[in-house]
Formats: sequence, structure tokens, C-alpha cells
Amino acid sequence: MSRRNIELLFLVIAGALSTMAYVSVYAGRFREINRVSIIYGLVFVGIFFLLHLLVRFVLPQADPFLLPITALLAAIGLTEIFRIRPSLALTQGQWLLVGAGLFVLTILVVRDHMKLDRYRYIMGVIGLGLLVATIALGTTVNGSKLWIHAFGFSIQPSEFAKLAIVIFLAGYLNDKKVMLSVPTHHVLGVPLPAAKYFGPLLVMWVLSLAMLIFMKDFGMALLFMSIFVALMYMATTRIVYVVLGGGLFAAAAAIAVAVVPHVQDRFGTWLDPWPHATTTGYQLLQSLFTIADGGILGAGFGRGFLLYANHQPVVPDLQTDFIFTAIANEMGLLGAAGLILVYVLFMWRGFRIAVWAPDGFSKLLAAGLAFAFGLQTFIILGGVTRLIPLTGITLPFVSYGGSSITANLMLVALLLMVSHRTNVVREGSDLERRRLAERG
Repeated sequence: MSRRNIELLFLVIAGALSTMAYVSVYAGRFREINRVSIIYGLVFVGIFFLLHLLVRFVLPQADPFLLPITALLAAIGLTEIFRIRPSLALTQGQWLLVGAGLFVLTILVVRDHMKLDRYRYIMGVIGLGLLVATIALGTTVNGSKLWIHAFGFSIQPSEFAKLAIVIFLAGYLNDKKVMLSVPTHHVLGVPLPAAKYFGPLLVMWVLSLAMLIFMKDFGMALLFMSIFVALMYMATTRIVYVVLGGGLFAAAAAIAVAVVPHVQDRFGTWLDPWPHATTTGYQLLQSLFTIADGGILGAGFGRGFLLYANHQPVVPDLQTDFIFTAIANEMGLLGAAGLILVYVLFMWRGFRIAVWAPDGFSKLLAAGLAFAFGLQTFIILGGVTRLIPLTGITLPFVSYGGSSITANLMLVALLLMVSHRTNVVREGSDLERRRLAERG
């Protein structure tokens, strides 16, 4: 079976599951199944079928699993958002259409991701510019400055900055990896390259510190610093960069805790939420209780205890930061574990693309995108389960948020382009080897 037929098969399965889940929630909320509920499910299926057709004709050798995984995650998110607040589900569906449009534009305009390597510094400037704009023009929501409001819309620039900075780092580190890998002197017995090559590490540290202090955003600061350190390690295989990067971020976090009250509150709540049970710790404690209430199997979509009688959610911000809490309540431990495995599968396909990629830029780009996607997932899941301090990062494709779903659809488009070129080069090489063997 061809790659595109495999993709179509799994899209059909994802579409069937999403339609059944949506109809189940609709019936549980309105006590009926009518034509509207089925039409909404079919519209969702139609969006991803059109994306499949684009990939089939433009990127026929692309990975066959990324798009179905994306469809499944988006379906779970839309269904749970509708369960919590139907009006927001309609808005999320509109953002899904916008994201699908950006997915199409990314593929049709870029076509070959190798073009992006030529514009690495421009992408770096764009990424930094988006973050600086957030610091300068952003609006503080729930203590963090993450959003820019303009013309009646809200945008979270850091979601798009993430993509731009990964593209920049993939090109820069691929170009400088030899210099970064060759030690020129020793410090305390540790072989290190020339001091000037540590400049980017210090820049990212300053950026992370600025995000912690001015944006009061521990999650995004951790995400950007970790992406940089991970790509540095992938490019050079030098563990010293991991140690230095980790130490610098720990120092930045300590400074932020000391001087930024909001970050200090987040850490204090994480260490012991009970003294803050009626204030900053309320969300976290309600999240833990709601997850526990789901048990092993959960009550099923539309049947969990997520809303009070007045339709207010039992956990504030349930459709955004705590969407995983809602899923764990309705699907139980097994369903929540299954969702995590879906994210792991997405990461595995991304890293598989990176391993097989024929050139350094493609390897670092695919690995950086997969790592960013996986780490963002870990940060938000760790926050709602009290593994790490709670942050305002969204759960990719599942949480309510236009910036998140549109940026992540662009991320999928980039991964599909890398996988298409990788498979074309690999299979072309295999064909050439077979021809040479036949001649020999």
C-alpha cells in the first residue's frame, strides 16, 4: 500500500472516531442527535481530506502518519472544548480553518524546506522580533505577558517565534557545528571550543532571562532555552553544552524567582499548593482532584464531572491550560495514557524523519521541530499534574487557542516537506544502487 493510501486509511479511522466522539458529547449535552451534530463532524473530516489531497499531489513521498495523528489530536481537542463551552468550539473550528490555510500556504510557497536555509538569519530576526514585540506591546493575562491584542484579535507571537528560531538554529548550527565541536583550550580539565562560539548560548540565556522577568513566562523560557541546548547537542554531540545550558537556565530561574513575584508564586504553589488553596493553588488542586475522579476508565465523553450546575467549569481555564485534566476525567487513566502515547508517536515520526534525512540542515530542522513539539507537551502535562511548576503553555492541537493550532499546523507542514525530500533522496539513491548492481 502506498504512503498516501496508508494516510487516507488512518484519516478515515481518525475521522470516524472524531465524529462518534463529537456526536456522543452533543447527545449528552442536548439529549438528542440531529443533523447539525453530524454535519459538524463531516466538516472536520472534509478539512483534513482536503489537506490529504494537497499532500498527495505535492508531497507524495511524505510521512503517512503525521497528518492522521494531527487530525486525531485536533478532534479530541474540539470535542472536549465543545463539551466545556460550545461557543468556543465554534471559534476553535474557525481557527482550524485558518491553520489549514496556513498549512496549504506553507507547502505551496516553500515547497522545498531547503530554501529556508538561505534565509536563516532573517528567520532568526523574525523570531527575536516577535518575542521583543510581545515584551514591548503584550498584554498581561493571568500574570504572564504572552498576548498581543489588536483589531479585536489576540495572538500569541511566541508560538510562531518558536518555528522561526528552530529554522534559524538548524541553519546556523549546521554551518558552525565543526567550530563548535573542536576544542581549542581546556578549562578545569574540560576541553572547550573558542570562547567566541559560546556567544549564541549567552544570547539565548539573556533571552530566556528576559522572558522570565518581563513576560513572566517560565514555560516559554524553558522551551526556547531547551530547544537551543538540544540542537547544540545534536549538532556537536558535546555534553558540555547541555551542562552549561542547564546551569545557565537554572541561574536565570533563580534570578527570576528572586525578583519576579509572579514566578515566585508559581514556584511556591508548585512546592506546596495547600497554603494557597483558595488563591493561586486553587486551579492546581482542582486539577488533581478532577484527574483522580476519572479513575481507570473514566465516565466517557460527555459524562464526566467537569461543569457545575451553572455550567461553570470545575477547574478555571479548563479549555486551555487544563484541557488534559478534562480528558483524564472523561477518558480515565487509560485514555490519558493513550493520549500521551499519541504525542509520543508524533515525536517518534519526527525524530525518525530527522535520522533518515540526507543533510545536516534537514536533520536539525526535523529534530528541532519534533523536540519543540514534544517538550511543549511535556511542560503543560507536567504542570497540570504537579510534576513541574504550572505554565501557560498550550497542549498542541488539543488546547483552545488560535495561535497554537495555526502555528502547529505549520510545524506539521514543515515536517512533511522534510520527510518528502528525505524519501525522494533515499529511494532515488536505492534505485540508482540497484541499477548499478544490475549493470555490474
